[in-house]
Amino acid sequence: MKMIVAVIKPSRLDAVLEAVTEAGASGLTVTEVRGYGRQKGKTEVYRGAEYEVKLLPKVKLEIAVPTDVADAVIEALQRTANTGKIGDGKVFVLDLEQALRIRTGERDAAAIAG
Repeated sequence: MKMIVAVIKPSRLDAVLEAVTEAGASGLTVTEVRGYGRQKGKTEVYRGAEYEVKLLPKVKLEIAVPTDVADAVIEALQRTANTGKIGDGKVFVLDLEQALRIRTGERDAAAIAG
């Protein structure tokens, strides 16, 4: 099993959700986060005053999937989150040792299956 963690632009969320579901992800967690990478923030003007925004709003997705579905989900993420501009985000893939569905006690692949 794999845990896919992606940090993307909030504007791409709906398209990404649809794409990863079609690719085989049966569930995911979405968290609103703030951060920066190469972009290092941006400068904005508000009521005539210029100020620097160092931490930009992003969306973090955490998706637990069986290993055989991981590549399709990653490709769907990359395809739909990509705008071609700086700040599109990152995808991290981690090995997932165990999973447990609390209600039923199902473990591992059965716990992350839809």
